[in-house]
Amino acid sequence: MPSIGIIGAGQIGRAIATALARHAIPATLANSRGPASLAETVAALGPSITAGSREEAASKDIVFVAVNWSKLPSALEGLPDFDGRSVVDANNPIEAPLFKPVDLGDRSSSEVFAGRVPGARVVKAFNHLQPHLVAGDPASNGGRRVLFYSGDDAGAKAHLGVLIDRLGFFGIDLGPLALGSRLVQFPGGPLPALNLVRFN
Repeated sequence: MPSIGIIGAGQIGRAIATALARHAIPATLANSRGPASLAETVAALGPSITAGSREEAASKDIVFVAVNWSKLPSALEGLPDFDGRSVVDANNPIEAPLFKPVDLGDRSSSEVFAGRVPGARVVKAFNHLQPHLVAGDPASNGGRRVLFYSGDDAGAKAHLGVLIDRLGFFGIDLGPLALGSRLVQFPGGPLPALNLVRFN
């Protein structure tokens, strides 16, 4: 199993950690305030989730990034080249309290994000579901909750697809990053906040 790091311990970061913990999948959770500030959080999540530094989380095989859009530069600044490792963009270009969309020009938020993670194989995922759905049981009404992902690297998508399946979700590949990320981007995309279920 690839090692997993999570940068960001807000609602989405904790939701991803909760989903991993339910299946006893080890992961390192990091935030801007340091590991000591996460002691209560990781204790509540369970033994498979540990607190670590931003650098420790960023060194894993699969790195989830889930922070407020305005804090992305500081969250990623100074980290070493990702050297071909998978980085999951779980962010949206909007944040409370105003929820004012960020002007990205003609680029998707994931294309902007990719420029901040040199050497990474970027996959867009886990941003389009509300946190309680990411953290909750993906089995719903006799089916499996749908989780979309997209990216330009087939290997990175395959690895994440295996993880999505292990967590109990039904993964759907939306294609290349420039296309798929726009479909799930909030605001603007048609797919965010939809609670879709795939029935077997």
